[in-house]
Amino acid sequence: MLIARLIAEPEGLEKRLDAAAKALEDIGAPMASAAMLDACSDVLQILFAGEQDVQIRAVLDKHMAPCDLLMASSEIEIPRLFVSDMDSTMIGQECIDELADYAGLKSRIAEITERAMQGELDFPSALKDRVALLEGLEETAIELCLKEQISPVAGARTLVRTLQSKGCRTVLVTGGFHHFADPVAETIGFERVVGNRLAVADGKLTGALAGPVSDASTKARTLREEAEKLGEGARVLAMGDGANDIPMLEAADYGIAYRAKPKARAAADGWVENGDLTNVLKLLGIPRSEWVLA
Repeated sequence: MLIARLIAEPEGLEKRLDAAAKALEDIGAPMASAAMLDACSDVLQILFAGEQDVQIRAVLDKHMAPCDLLMASSEIEIPRLFVSDMDSTMIGQECIDELADYAGLKSRIAEITERAMQGELDFPSALKDRVALLEGLEETAIELCLKEQISPVAGARTLVRTLQSKGCRTVLVTGGFHHFADPVAETIGFERVVGNRLAVADGKLTGALAGPVSDASTKARTLREEAEKLGEGARVLAMGDGANDIPMLEAADYGIAYRAKPKARAAADGWVENGDLTNVLKLLGIPRSEWVLA
């Protein structure tokens, strides 16, 4: 059995669903049923007898767009672990790009960041190159950057705190820096933070990292380690937007790409592109009456 849940524009929904149903029949993957969820009335759940997930997803993406989507091969449950990227996922910015603004290097560093997130550059090398460009920047610029430039995306606090109320452990794992991730995690409500550390000497950035690089393998390893603590059968949700999130997204039961780069979107089990992060709660079937609003 394959399950698809989606949040689509209500206008013309029936017509688009009919077109999708015909296209699915043409590829030998007919719908077994389609109905709105009782718990979340704006979520359409479609069941399939087959498991042609790639082809089915492509049809839904074409005919039901714009929509937010989650697909799973078994009944969708509330996860017991949520592991998320930070930059451009839980916050609306890339911290290193914003920090570079205080060194007059934002456009130069942002170009490298974009290529790394698209999967065009080796992430560890690209990270070290960008950090090196910040050598000599006053550490106080980080506090200013946090105050002036960094903010959670809409729905982030409600998503995290609602999942926690359901017994879900929450972990923020980033290719960014603890200088940013620690206060962001406190603001949003994450229980654990994994990330990189900027080396500082005499109140200035040295242009190096303190300790090993937190990269794609770190994210996937953190997810596996946390999942093992919960035992067999615990569902895991992961979320990210860039190429360095792909191993983590693929390792999760529910890997959701948030306004993601194409490679990350293709690797995920679904995506949120139109609504805010509370749409994840809807796709999981958690009614609004049970959300922890923040």
